[in-house]
Formats: sequence, C-alpha cells, structure tokens
Amino acid sequence: MQHKKDIPVRTLPKEFGNGIAIAKVSPDTFWEDEETTQAHRHDYHFFVLQKSGITVMEIDFKQYRTDKPTILYQSPNQVHRALKVENIEMFMLIISNENIPADYLNILQSISPLEPLEIGLEDLDIIEKSYKLCIEFYGRTTDKLYSSSLRDSCNALIALLISMYLKYSKTAESLSRFERINRAFFLSLEQNFQNLKRPAEYAAKLNISVSYLNECVKNVSGFSVSYHIQQRVILEAKRLLYHSDKSVKEIAFELGYEDYPYFSRLFTKICGMSAKTFRSKNRD
Repeated sequence: MQHKKDIPVRTLPKEFGNGIAIAKVSPDTFWEDEETTQAHRHDYHFFVLQKSGITVMEIDFKQYRTDKPTILYQSPNQVHRALKVENIEMFMLIISNENIPADYLNILQSISPLEPLEIGLEDLDIIEKSYKLCIEFYGRTTDKLYSSSLRDSCNALIALLISMYLKYSKTAESLSRFERINRAFFLSLEQNFQNLKRPAEYAAKLNISVSYLNECVKNVSGFSVSYHIQQRVILEAKRLLYHSDKSVKEIAFELGYEDYPYFSRLFTKICGMSAKTFRSKNRD
C-alpha cells in the first residue's frame, strides 16, 4: 500500500458547487476512481445503499463484508478504503455539512460511528425510490429552485436513513440519566480529544463532578472516562501510523502531547507494543 505524509482527505470536486452529489454506481464506475482503494477520509458525509452484489470495506481497522441489501453512513473523520467489489448495484449520496439541518447533524453525531446495517425488502424499496427521486432532482439543473429542491429531497432521504438506524438504537427520550450523560461525554470526546486529556475537563464541560461522570460512563460502558479518552487518542494515532508517513514525534504533537516520551509509553501500555513496532508490523 502506498503511504503519504498525512491521511488523504477527499474533498468535494469544484463541479459540485452546491455541496451535493448523488448517483447510482455500477462495478465499472466504482473502479473508475482508483483512490477508493487507498485509505482516506472525507470532508463530507457519505450515505450508501448497496442493493446487491458483494463489497468488502475496511473502516478504522475493521473489515465489513456486505452481500445483502445494506445501508451505510460514514462520517467525515473515519478512515476507510474498498478492498473488494463484485457485481454491485449501489447508490451513493455525498453531502457537505452546511447542507444538512443541525438537528440531523446532532443525531448523526450522537449515534456515530455506525456499522453497515442490513435492511429488509420493504425498507429497501422506499430507500431505493428515494435515491432515484433525488437523482432526478439532481439532473434538473435548469429549475429555478434547483438547489433548494435538491437539498430538500436529499435531506428527506437522510431523514429516512437516520430513521432506519434509530430503529436499532434508543431514542433520547428512552435513555436513562446515566445513558444521556454517557452519550454527551462521547460527543464531547469526539470534538475535543486532541486538546482535552483529563476527565475533569470533560466533567466541567458537562457541568457535573468528575466522580459522577465516571460513575455514569462506567455504568453504561464498563470502562472509566480515562480509558475512553486514551482509547480515542490511540485510535487516531493508529490511523496516522498506518496511513501516513508522519514520525511518531509528529503524531504525538498533533494529538496534543508535547511530552513525546509520555505518549510513547502510553501507546505501548495500551497496544502492547511500541508505536514504531505497530507501524512496522502493520505495513508488512
């Protein structure tokens, strides 16, 4: 695999000036984009319906094989690549942050990261129809309200996809106090892990005591706040070690550790090997 100085971030091409692109994808058109096989992030949201065929994707060091009707949401920060694609019939929507309503973004943040979700034939039918309708709006570039109709139709599709995921997760109203605080902590962690490393800093953001934050998070997840902070940082370190050519010292600094020896010891403690060994082992 070719590695670069940093993990590539794919941006929306300039021709998609409205921040939205939607299309039906065949095996031939999928492989036209050679970069799909190279690990990368997006700076946009990525919604997929796989109607048929087989795909194998790697997302943050975990492989997913899909051979049934499935939906998938990938958030902008996830590192992923395609490993295998056979006989696919697939629909893709890519859309920028500013085109998604704030309440939808909040829900996506609260339930991410999401794994591929297998769907039934009834759900497949309405999702496929929604994609096809959005594709029709996408082609009506001469309409006077083109941007508005495209954005609104795509957000109706996004709402439908979110609803599918929410079938399998608890709604905010059904969460216990511990679960609500746990969810709020993980949202804050995702936004602040590079800068905030102490449980007290997250407790302050949530206006609760450190002991109560720990009680809530450990009750729901089984692990302490410190554990999750360290795990999130190390996940990002693994991404950079595997997918970029940055030095361990550069990675430590990027993740908020000016004390490079401390970061090295932390990585070794959590992973059972040094950062350099992890890079060497996973690039063989």
